[in-house]
Amino acid sequence: MDLLTALVDKGLRRELPSREEALAVLATSDDDLLDVVAAAGRVRRQWFGHRVKLNYLVNLKSGLCPEDCSYCSQRLGSQAGILKYTWLKPEEAAAAASAGVAGGAKRVCLVASGRGPTDRDVDRVSQTIAAIKDQNEDVEVCACLGLLSGGQADRLRAAGADAYNHNLNTSEGTYGSITTTHTYADRVDTVQQAQAAGLSACSGLIAGMGESDEDLVDVVFGLRELDPDSVPVNFLIPFEGTPLAEQWNLTPQRCLRILAMVRFVCPDVEVRLAGGREVHLRTMQPLALHLANSIFLGDYLTSEGQAGQADLDMIADAGFEVEGADTVTLPEHRSAGVCGTHEAGCGSGGCGEGDAGGCHDTAAEPAVPAARTDLVAVRRRGAGTDLPPNA
Repeated sequence: MDLLTALVDKGLRRELPSREEALAVLATSDDDLLDVVAAAGRVRRQWFGHRVKLNYLVNLKSGLCPEDCSYCSQRLGSQAGILKYTWLKPEEAAAAASAGVAGGAKRVCLVASGRGPTDRDVDRVSQTIAAIKDQNEDVEVCACLGLLSGGQADRLRAAGADAYNHNLNTSEGTYGSITTTHTYADRVDTVQQAQAAGLSACSGLIAGMGESDEDLVDVVFGLRELDPDSVPVNFLIPFEGTPLAEQWNLTPQRCLRILAMVRFVCPDVEVRLAGGREVHLRTMQPLALHLANSIFLGDYLTSEGQAGQADLDMIADAGFEVEGADTVTLPEHRSAGVCGTHEAGCGSGGCGEGDAGGCHDTAAEPAVPAARTDLVAVRRRGAGTDLPPNA
């Protein structure tokens, strides 16, 4: 197929596809799906081999958020029956992190609900980072604390944080319909603050919120311009008690096309298969490993994932291997500038005007299956509980 051949060639050269080509990937038919996965898989293997990086989430403070993000179970006014607790003590967070590291995770992601941290919160997280690295010296620590204010990124970097996560989530054009208490520009600014402080930027999206193909391409091209080192791809978990509880419009095939598009647009970036994979990809999760080179191990912030051992078995059965702690995740041309220098970028090519033909199919998407609300399980174990974590 002309489209896939062109996209593979561009991906191997780290060249940006055109918007038309990215849209054409999302419009491919189910009959062409395995060809799309195979093509994007070639690009993934070129830059990341057969390695899968494991990441582990620790929810430092759950619920109690004043922001109104429609997708979030921790939002202001949420009726979702999630765990709610204030800040974990550093030793509690370190114990949770150690469970993830023991399960094979090389990065621990420290997340706290809220608009953004106070200076006192940054002090708390700094103490937590120290406690984690005291027990696991080589582990990567990524902080995700919301919108940053002046100097906070530098303080986190000085405390030992390696990365900062702040997702764009959706396109600039639709952002106002998802969240009203802050803006898309606020999110971009926080990512740029993290990069300026020398933190590895992690920023991604949420698919399945009712957005169009154009919206998906817009946000991924926006991410490409920001040039994060990691791009988590989340699939909406429609929690009962949130405004998007009825948004069940993803199929496993749709999820795979989205992941393939992200891989073609950001070929040499860590693409992370993130929240919602169990709910929407279901038995097709192993195919997604041919597109993403990174996953979260075990549970998420407020929902339960599949068993940690099932994650490890899936990786092995699909012919992949867990990335070791002594292996650098990013390709050499990116890892040399991982601390915010951006000399290599997400790719060296310009925005081409290539023909998107060959594989474009405008046939309607197949009917979306009935909502699988049985697959949305609120987290009741791990951080903030007396039960052992899933890792």
